[in-house]
Amino acid sequence: MAMAMVRSGVLRTALRRGSRTSAAPPKRGFASSGHQDDAYETAKWEKITYLGIAACTVLAIFNLSKGHPHHEEPAPYTYLHIRNKEFPWGPDGLFESKQH
Repeated sequence: MAMAMVRSGVLRTALRRGSRTSAAPPKRGFASSGHQDDAYETAKWEKITYLGIAACTVLAIFNLSKGHPHHEEPAPYTYLHIRNKEFPWGPDGLFESKQH
């Protein structure tokens, strides 16, 4: 039992050393991925975002300040409220007030 533990410990140590001593593949450098370009793109999109937020805020304030049009009440035509049978809840409409 003790021998198995020693072997597994030795094996783990050898595997760890083997991975450290092996040469890691070199990092691949792309021509367009310079740190200066990334910082420039980040700053550019940050400015665009702030301008977009400001433009949307101004447009929303303008639209909300105009108000909305008020339409005239429709004429009380008699044919709009034709009822040929009673409602299940009584003679009055569901949203009409009862005059008792």
